[in-house]
Amino acid sequence: MAKKSSKHFICSECGTNHSKWAGQCDCGQWNTIVEFKESASRAGAVSAIARGYSGARESVQKLSDIKPEESPRFSTKNPEFDRVLGGGIVPGSVILLAGTPGAGKSTLTTQVLCEVGDNIECFLVSAEESANQISRRAERLALKTDKLNVAIETDVLAILTMIQEVKAKFVVIDSLQAMHHPDVQGAPGGVGQLRECMQVLTQHAKQNDVAMIIICHTTKDGSVAGPRVVEHIGDVMLMIEVVAASRFREIRAAKNRFGSTSELGLLAMMPDNGYLKAVTNPSAIFLDRSRDAKPGSMVASLWEGSRSLLVEIQALVIDSHQGNPRRLAVGIDQNRLNMLVAVLVRHADLAMYDQELYVNLVGGLRSTDPSTDLPVVLAMVSSFINRAIPQDWVAFGELGLSGDVRSVPSGLERIKQASQQGFSHCICPKGNVPKNVSSSMKVYPVETLSEAIACLEQAY
Repeated sequence: MAKKSSKHFICSECGTNHSKWAGQCDCGQWNTIVEFKESASRAGAVSAIARGYSGARESVQKLSDIKPEESPRFSTKNPEFDRVLGGGIVPGSVILLAGTPGAGKSTLTTQVLCEVGDNIECFLVSAEESANQISRRAERLALKTDKLNVAIETDVLAILTMIQEVKAKFVVIDSLQAMHHPDVQGAPGGVGQLRECMQVLTQHAKQNDVAMIIICHTTKDGSVAGPRVVEHIGDVMLMIEVVAASRFREIRAAKNRFGSTSELGLLAMMPDNGYLKAVTNPSAIFLDRSRDAKPGSMVASLWEGSRSLLVEIQALVIDSHQGNPRRLAVGIDQNRLNMLVAVLVRHADLAMYDQELYVNLVGGLRSTDPSTDLPVVLAMVSSFINRAIPQDWVAFGELGLSGDVRSVPSGLERIKQASQQGFSHCICPKGNVPKNVSSSMKVYPVETLSEAIACLEQAY
């Protein structure tokens, strides 16, 4: 007798179930509801659960009776990757790794598997590449491959069997969109397939204490392809991106149940073999101090996660020949730039309302740190009066609408990092001035925008 199927309609954006098709989901998205057919066996199992299960009560526990157990993390042997993860990989965790094509997802995970294979049983499952392709990549990267198990498979149930057979404790799935569940209708990459595959992989990881990195495809707008429920199921959601079409890659966490989401990891792809190497001193790659100082340039001290990052901010102020002067910001918020210009005109008595303004955060970085306010304004003043700021000057501080310079977190760490990089002058909020400052660093505490601009007179 043919199996009956149960029809559902699921939103591909938020994963909400609907009894019938509709043009708009409750989440506000249009044309995202697709049909999902469920087999009779699975539908019957769901009905049985709904009627009640006699052993359910036995699984209920008081939270006070549960003794928390320490799950020691293990390192990926890549300090930048560990930083974004929160200190390493937690056993039993499920990590989603997404990125644009060519960003280095497969390269990074292959490196990690080969480098931790001496201490833990590793397993690589690929559905997009042949075993020969994986071997050639590992040979190009000069990796140690004798401890890495590899399989080419798309059936998620067969993959779980293989994981148990090799007793793997660290698994990489490449990729989720190529996996399929034999009990679920639809092609790989569909809403039902993605949700079910993600669910069974996560369940196996939690029950068997297996750490998993699951590689995901992205859409044109940079989000993970498929329903949003996939991101909800995972423990960690990482994005790897190419920095301004360069050889550098940045890793950020959009979700992390085991650490902060504000950390930034930087990797450099080696030109000879494509190996992704951790950048231990990120400030060095965003600063070019070999050339002469130019007007419109100022070094800012950003705070990314748990460390300071020194980057150059460039500004260009030119006369406008049109009624509506153009203002363009790259790397910082456009609305914040408009606000800073208004504050500068109002409280610094500089007639910049008829000037075209262009601001760039060098290196292709993007930042929402309000401590960039002060260096952005100083860079614009430098370009406006056409006088260069010496290269050994650095600044940080948030600017208020009343022209006051406000304190920002981790002021001492920012000043120490700047001193280690060879900077000898720092303009910062008065509230961030440390009690003990290195003799090689001269700090200029300011409370207002006018005081900060006055400090530049000592630099010229």
